[in-house]
Amino acid sequence: MTTSKRFESAVKKLYTAFHNNTLHPEDCKQCAVGNILNNQDFWKHLSDDHGSLKLNYVGLVNQKLGKRFNGYSPMELLQIEQAFLKGCGYVLPIHHSHNKPSNPTNSENLFKGLSSVIEILCELDHIPNVMDCSKLFAYQPKKKDLVLN
Repeated sequence: MTTSKRFESAVKKLYTAFHNNTLHPEDCKQCAVGNILNNQDFWKHLSDDHGSLKLNYVGLVNQKLGKRFNGYSPMELLQIEQAFLKGCGYVLPIHHSHNKPSNPTNSENLFKGLSSVIEILCELDHIPNVMDCSKLFAYQPKKKDLVLN
């Protein structure tokens, strides 16, 4: 499967962060987008609420000017971060009164978050989800398997 440079770079950075224990959903330099953007935090100024898909004035200007940050538009960065936070178990947007995981750096939570990120990265690049193993096992759910008792 052919993937884009931005996809390859993003996955490599996220893989490294996960295995080096430098991935943290509540640190804008160490979250999914922070890692994709080389541990910089300028991206946090694209939206007023962490985990929101609503661009603020700065985000809208950059989006309309066609700016790209390591290959991703401001809106795509917000989509990536939202997928990561939801996958990690956060209620969005992040707010002190919203539920959040008791241990945000738990490897299981981070893996779920990264799986969600990989899914959105694949969607953004119009490629099949590389985390979907159903084709590997040639698995197709049957109608009776989908019915809950």
